[in-house]
Amino acid sequence: MRILTYRKTAKKRLHARHAENAKRLKVHVSKGDTVRVMRGEDKGKEGKVIRVFLKTGRVLIEGVNLVKMHRKARTAEEQSGIREAPAPVHSSNVMLLDPKSGHPTRTKARYDEDKGVKRSRTKERVSAETGEPIPRVH
Repeated sequence: MRILTYRKTAKKRLHARHAENAKRLKVHVSKGDTVRVMRGEDKGKEGKVIRVFLKTGRVLIEGVNLVKMHRKARTAEEQSGIREAPAPVHSSNVMLLDPKSGHPTRTKARYDEDKGVKRSRTKERVSAETGEPIPRVH
C-alpha cells in the first residue's frame, strides 16, 4: 500500500495563512480609557472603552453606536424582547481625552531612565498638546 504524501508547498501555504489570521493591529487606546467619537453618526459622543478588538482594530464604547438586538426566550420563564447594546467603532474614528483639560488629544511616548539601574527605563503615555502624562487604566 502506498503512503499518502502531501505536496511540499502545502505546509508553506498553511503557515502563511495562519500568520495572516494571527495578525494584530496596533490601537492607540486601551480598555478603561475615556474617548470621544470624532467621525460618524455618533460624532461628539464621549464614553469609556469597554473592549478593544485587536484583530479588526475596533473598540467597544459605553453608550455609543447602540444597536437593537432581538432576543428569543431560551426558557419558559425567560422573556423575549428587544434590547440595546453597543456595537464596535473603528479606532481611527475616536480620540483619547486629556484627563486635565478634557479635550481630545494625540499621544506620545516618553521614556524615563532610572539612573541607578543599568538598562532600566519606564514608558508612559503623554498628551501631545499639554505634555501631561495620561495614566493607563487596567
